[in-house]
Amino acid sequence: MAAESLWRKWRRETHDILEVGGDAHPAGRVVNAFIITLIVLNAIAFAAETVDHLADRYGVYFDAFNVFSVVVFTIEYVLRLWSAVDIPMLSRMPRWRARLRFALRPIMLIDLFAVLPFYLQFLIPMDLRILRVLRLFRLLKLVRYSPALQSLGRVIAEEYRALLGALLVMLVLLLFCSTVIYFLEREAQPELFGSIPAAAWWAIATLTTVGYGDAVPLTPWGKVVGGIVMLLGVGMFALPIAIIAAGFSQESARHQFVVTWSMVARLPFFANMSESEIAEVTKLLYTRSFAPGMPIVRAGDAGGAMYLIESGEAVVSINGGKTTTLKAGDFFGEMALLERRRHKHDVIAKTRCRVLVLDARSLMQLARRHPEIVTYMKRVAKERKLADEAAKAERHKLRAGPAARKQDTADTL
Repeated sequence: MAAESLWRKWRRETHDILEVGGDAHPAGRVVNAFIITLIVLNAIAFAAETVDHLADRYGVYFDAFNVFSVVVFTIEYVLRLWSAVDIPMLSRMPRWRARLRFALRPIMLIDLFAVLPFYLQFLIPMDLRILRVLRLFRLLKLVRYSPALQSLGRVIAEEYRALLGALLVMLVLLLFCSTVIYFLEREAQPELFGSIPAAAWWAIATLTTVGYGDAVPLTPWGKVVGGIVMLLGVGMFALPIAIIAAGFSQESARHQFVVTWSMVARLPFFANMSESEIAEVTKLLYTRSFAPGMPIVRAGDAGGAMYLIESGEAVVSINGGKTTTLKAGDFFGEMALLERRRHKHDVIAKTRCRVLVLDARSLMQLARRHPEIVTYMKRVAKERKLADEAAKAERHKLRAGPAARKQDTADTL
């Protein structure tokens, strides 16, 4: 039983290191950095092997590095598959089914294709040049460690209908342009425009505005059509780019909204609010960035806003030379904002800080839409103020020492 418990502990730690990363296990960052470095070095080695004098001189080292990389990537793949049963959504399934479903994920298929060609060469005779090309799959492993690439993948998955529609329009336009230029130029240039498939090469080069110049219209009407095709190409081939850019922007805004919403929901002021009310607060926030050493607020400044640290660290200078460090998720300035008084302490950015700000104007806008939210905020602020005053009184009483307590006893008697 103890051995099984220890085995389960190792499996869970393996899952935390490989799948969750540095947020769940200290070794996660080290392992991720090592794998990323190995992937990049594999890409460099792949390119270097195509240089003849480097391949002749360092070929043995390239082969040894390739074997080492395959061993590391294989161990990584097996460990990911082994620890997959600890993923919450798969933990209720039979272990073989959980691992099978996990193995069929696109990112796991990329991991498999990154090492599979190396083992296939011992079973199936293959051209080594093909194996070198298949090693490019290792570069795709970076998708696992890049949130931006993952966001791009989600955008393509969500916008695939619009992208397929744009592709269909582009294919129809390509066929139409190829057909028109075929009938206009086939007699003047039968070697270049003798068929619609042959004319399609000119249509692709023109629609994409590349214009290699190896096939150009010579007839007057052919030149007119060529100019129209150029103008159409500028708009049509920009369409999928616009779709992806818009989707990427929405994905980024959605991610930012979720992060901000979760941070706001953790604040004591907003902990008991509904999801819709927190969403209203989130929409009123705006972002400011501060370089290290820059003051976020100064003592004596008007309390015109409350601040929520999104990333970075800040230092609060308290009277008496004491300091307190604020980290991501911490907030300050709410009392000065609600009581419309000046700030009592300096708050200086320790590192580069990204701060969410709720100013007085936004607070008034929030009060008009949801007066109960501001009433609740003021009630919580009052309770916190009373609690702080009680704590100060208790500390003052403790600092007074035995003499004060003796005097209190005498007065009672």
